[in-house]
Parts: sequence; C-alpha cells; structure tokens
Amino acid sequence: MSNSKTHWKKLENPDYLGAYSLEDGKDLTVTIEKVVRENVTGQGGKKEECTIIYLKNHKPMILNRTNMKMIQKIYDTPYIEDWVGKSITLYVAKIRAFGEDNVECLRIRNKKPVETKKTVLAPNSSKWQDAVKYLMNGGNIETIEKSYQLTTQNRELLISESL
Repeated sequence: MSNSKTHWKKLENPDYLGAYSLEDGKDLTVTIEKVVRENVTGQGGKKEECTIIYLKNHKPMILNRTNMKMIQKIYDTPYIEDWVGKSITLYVAKIRAFGEDNVECLRIRNKKPVETKKTVLAPNSSKWQDAVKYLMNGGNIETIEKSYQLTTQNRELLISESL
C-alpha cells in the first residue's frame, strides 16, 4: 500500500505545475525549454491567455510577472529567447493573495542553480546495461536523467533496449 497522497489542487489543473507539485519543503531545479503565450482554460471553463514556461522532463508552468521578473534578474536578460536552456529553482512560498493570507504559490529562487556535471550515459558506458535493467524492472527514464546526461538519441535507444 502506498503512502503517497494526492493534493486536491492536482485535480483542479493537472496540466500545469503548482505549489502542490513540490514535495513538502523541497526545491525543484528545472531547465527551460521554451516560453510562449497560450490560452489556458481555468476553473469554470474560463479561457485566459497566459505566459507558459515549458520545462524539460516536467509539466509546464504558468508564469506570473513576479516569476518572469526573477528569471530576468538572475539571467540579466528580459528576452524569453535567452531563457531557453537555462535552469531555475522552484520553491513554495506563502503569500497574501485573493484576500487570504498564507496562499501557497510557486516562486523562483533569487539565484542561478549550481550546475553539476552529469556523467554521460552512452551505449559504450559501463553503466548502460545497469540502466537497461533498471528500466526493465519498472524504473523510469526521468530518474536516470537526474543522475546521467543522455542525448535524445541515446534516451530513445535506452528505452527501446529495455522493452
């Protein structure tokens, strides 16, 4: 039996990251793939044009002005095209919003994440077969990518070898 619990807000808008997406008190470092304007359907079917940030190996996130200003500040550029490939660290903050105190929201840390060099995982690597076995036994590719650097081609090859 799993001890995992589901936050009710995950049921409200499951397509986007929110404060409910982070484990209690833990930061999440993500890499930006693209930033676009899109129509988002909110509660009650209301459509609104929002700025969306797409993240590598994670759900996208709706960006507000506060978070856009923080990305501009830490990377010293207001241009969304310059944000692609950059990493940011998300955390949960409690703010006053919608007439309430202590509303949880996603915020971006006021510093660039520390870049760690990952070992490249390739078919000639000594760890390749371990990764294949891990996937064959129910593991997921995202866990491997937290520890190893994979090209798109090697990612696909690894998945296909584990099927």
